[in-house]
Amino acid sequence: RDSVGPVGVLAAGLALVAAALFAVAAAAQQRAAARVPADGSRGLRLVGTLARTPLWWVGTVGDSVGYVAQAAALGLGSLLLVQPLLVTTLVWALPLQSWWSRRPPRATDVAWALALVVALGTFVVVGEPTAGLDRAPWERWLPAAAVLGTVVAACAVAAAARRGTTRAVLLAVVTGVAYGVVAALTKGVVDALGEGLFALLTTWETYALAGAAIAGTLVQQSAFQAAGLQASLPVITVGEPVVAVLLGMVVLDEQVRADGAEW
Repeated sequence: RDSVGPVGVLAAGLALVAAALFAVAAAAQQRAAARVPADGSRGLRLVGTLARTPLWWVGTVGDSVGYVAQAAALGLGSLLLVQPLLVTTLVWALPLQSWWSRRPPRATDVAWALALVVALGTFVVVGEPTAGLDRAPWERWLPAAAVLGTVVAACAVAAAARRGTTRAVLLAVVTGVAYGVVAALTKGVVDALGEGLFALLTTWETYALAGAAIAGTLVQQSAFQAAGLQASLPVITVGEPVVAVLLGMVVLDEQVRADGAEW
């Protein structure tokens, strides 16, 4: 369970694979969603329109396989180890954006990407995030659910009256919260899966995860539709691990082993 041990290294590797797949998926889905007029389709109607687009299905497959890799990583490591590494989705997105736009990445983007890699490496090695609980009683989730629910409601209401980049950012916040909850619940679902199909079907985490995943997917498509990938992807990519890490610490008792100057 040590973050720098063999199991931790495998979990980190799977997290990086998931990040790469999520980058491909986000780029493909955004290009597909951007082609749908904002006033023509929203919500379920938007998904129905996108479902007739092969490029959107490329992104959906990438998302699905990426989630399997993420779930496998969470089955081996803590949220504090796995989720921050998913921020490398932004690093993987750089060459994709360069390839599709036929323009080399800016020097500042490359510099910040390198800074991000160094920061994540430092966090994993120095902080040595530890595993906590795989599952927690639903009562422990209630305070966090109340806070996150308030944030989601406020952003959703504000987004309904906005357009363009502002709408994309607000919807991206909602998506990041939903996916952060999905990540935290995934640990419980993976644990239940190890106990058999009956345990999987009778635990509340399974249905809460399904609801959060569906909601996050629907809102994400609307965020992609509202503006370019640079408006929504950073917010989603950073928001998900922030929410997941906080839930890991507050609900699942995960810890960062850092003292003094290490902080």
